[in-house]
Amino acid sequence: PDQILSHIDALGYRTTGRCLPLNSMENRVYEVEIENDEAKDPSEKFVIAKFYRPGRWSKQQILDEHQFLFDLINIDIPAIAPLVFNGESLFQMEESKLYYCLFPKKGGRNPDELSDEKIERVARLMGRLHYSGAQKPAEHRIHLSPQTYGQDNLDYFLTTSFIPELYKKSYETLAQQFIDLIKPQFQNISYQRIHGDCHAGNLLYNEQQGFFFIDFDDMVMGPVVQDLWLLIPGRDEEAINKREKFINAYRDWNEFPESQLSLIEPLRGLRYLHFDSWIARRYEDPAFKQAFPYFTGEQYWAERLGDLRTQVELSTPNVVYY
Repeated sequence: PDQILSHIDALGYRTTGRCLPLNSMENRVYEVEIENDEAKDPSEKFVIAKFYRPGRWSKQQILDEHQFLFDLINIDIPAIAPLVFNGESLFQMEESKLYYCLFPKKGGRNPDELSDEKIERVARLMGRLHYSGAQKPAEHRIHLSPQTYGQDNLDYFLTTSFIPELYKKSYETLAQQFIDLIKPQFQNISYQRIHGDCHAGNLLYNEQQGFFFIDFDDMVMGPVVQDLWLLIPGRDEEAINKREKFINAYRDWNEFPESQLSLIEPLRGLRYLHFDSWIARRYEDPAFKQAFPYFTGEQYWAERLGDLRTQVELSTPNVVYY
């Protein structure tokens, strides 16, 4: 805590000593109280300090994230952009070389079940977000593709010992079959800046801003349908109807590439492979062992084989579930 506070003080704040860790698996995030006699709102007496996981993103990749947030704010799209000091938004600790930045504290809550009216509001927000995302590339960010989220993760994962020997060969065979199957479907796909991890837990609402998305840490260059299916992930009739309403409202602000709807199941399968590799790469972090104690058990891998079989079936060309 003393290192955290001293690095925030170095940017010009006067911290009080109160430093509350926030729930974050990937990075280390803290709510820090600062002295602010001119605060008009209680939240102005706090800043959010984000210390990036070492070795995950380069400086330029992090700055791509920040630039996307600045671009959203500059055209009045609700978002939370990092604070800027002397023209800089990203800083590095001298001792550990960890990158860190500060954000203003903004209150909000996850919405309850998305009604039709809420779906339309969020769809218009996403349409505006994607419009901004298409204006310039994130030159240093990953392209979400069968290679990066599929093959690269599988190749790494097979070097680990997490899969029980009973299931390892089947996992490799099914995963490779899935990757080879979907590669042609990603040809000629339009890539642009997207949120990348746009599940409902990253959607907040408050009275001042309305709906807004948080946690752009997984921002990628990818197909826009990635953000849609993560927000409405189901396959049943209700989910299909919600997607139709979403797309209709999205079009108020942006064109929606309907051809990308056939990528929903391939993208779902890539997320399975990415998720397994994500946990494996961080499993020595005690927080991951606590959060995913089942990761080394046979039941998890038996269920994952079922997931992969389903994705092979649903990702076969001409079999579209959306």
